[in-house]
Amino acid sequence: MTVSVDMGTDPGGKSLALDLEELLATRLLVQGNSGSGKSHLLRRLLEQSAGEVQQVVIDPEGEFVTLDKYGHVAIEAGAHSETEIAKLAGRIREHRLSVVLSLEGLEADGQMRCAATFLNALFDAKREHWYPALVVVDEAQMFAPTGGGEVPEEVRRASLSAMTNLMCRGRKRGLAGIIATQRLAKLAKNVAAEASNFLMGRTFLDIDMARAADLLGMERRQAEQIRDLERGQFLGLGPAITRRPLKVMIGPVETGPREGTPKLTPLPDAPPEDAEALLFDGLEGAPVPAPPPRPEPAVAPSEAMIEKLAASVEAKRAAPAPEQPSKSDEEVEAVIADVLRAIVADEGEQVRSASLLYQDFSVRCRMAGVSRPPLDLAGFTRRLSAARAGIFSSLDEEWAEAMQAAEDLPEDMLGPFLLVARAARDGAPCPSDEEIAASYGTASLGRARRLLAYIESRDLIVSRTDLGGKRSIAIPALGWATAAA
Repeated sequence: MTVSVDMGTDPGGKSLALDLEELLATRLLVQGNSGSGKSHLLRRLLEQSAGEVQQVVIDPEGEFVTLDKYGHVAIEAGAHSETEIAKLAGRIREHRLSVVLSLEGLEADGQMRCAATFLNALFDAKREHWYPALVVVDEAQMFAPTGGGEVPEEVRRASLSAMTNLMCRGRKRGLAGIIATQRLAKLAKNVAAEASNFLMGRTFLDIDMARAADLLGMERRQAEQIRDLERGQFLGLGPAITRRPLKVMIGPVETGPREGTPKLTPLPDAPPEDAEALLFDGLEGAPVPAPPPRPEPAVAPSEAMIEKLAASVEAKRAAPAPEQPSKSDEEVEAVIADVLRAIVADEGEQVRSASLLYQDFSVRCRMAGVSRPPLDLAGFTRRLSAARAGIFSSLDEEWAEAMQAAEDLPEDMLGPFLLVARAARDGAPCPSDEEIAASYGTASLGRARRLLAYIESRDLIVSRTDLGGKRSIAIPALGWATAAA
């Protein structure tokens, strides 16, 4: 069944239909300067396809929250933590809800970090939740920039990676990327190149017109017509739109941004004498606006002040420190195990890096009465990998042999190895590909199989599949083996 979306009219007055099923398979790129009608176009597409397909909108300016008329749920990103955003994304895919993620009020790096977490969680959803969905990203040049800008490099890479996954690999997971940008020159080429459908609006810079013309398959001399497009008029091309570049005037919409578009209003019709009275009458008695607080200038301390500060410091040093009950090694180990259980339980299906979780670990330990972090980052990373494999006790005792056997493995592979080792030690059934993938922090079963093949190539495990298709894994160095499963 073909589902068509009426986007507007062509120069001949005929309705231009967009094939929704083809769009889900081939993605869409929208480009145009500010005021060219990009947001209007996206709103038309969302309104016309509402009820036909799930819609997820990443909205930097909070313009699309008015789509609640069509059943969209608005999520204010600033009111939620990163973990909560990831959990919300999982529920969105599971329950097929149309939402608008409003990033309004966040700084640029906060918007990029939130969008990366949200997109990665959509991408890593369980296979049974891979339903078709339109994922609309407005101002895409913010989340997939060509350069570093002023945001931390780690944040830029995470955001760019998430956008690349959406456009390059999202189709198999049912995610159809629709990205809109003001400047093609500022949008990463590997993200823009994955779209097969284009709607190019008015732009004036030569570099943007040249890139738009290349994507539309037009000669450079034909690119001048992009400059002459009217507001709300776009050049369309692609398998879901038309096989040849065609102008389309986007049709009307029923909703709009919360504030509306500023329009010219008549100036007040006041004669000059009234205007002067409004300005100058009663000026002396008018309240003075409070100036913004200004930092007090630093004052060079006098000798007396220096002596007073020195005496205060000495007094604090001499004062006895408040006694805090110290915890034994066993109690500290119990705190570590409990904190790791809580962290793994809170992670759910959204696995985050150890460096991000280490701060959470330190705070939870302090709340449990351990003043200083009992583990450094390297030690925490190893314990976290073991915890994801279901091992919360110390690795220095009963798991010393297994840790010694895996000492040449990368840190991120320790979790899957210990998961297999735990099943092998207990003679339990061999872990499934899903369990191994989860301990590695991925939903890809192919990656889990490649991971096992790599560990086997290091002579750490031996995998065997019987005639019934059941797999068992042995660890020769330890003399352990799992049951077939």
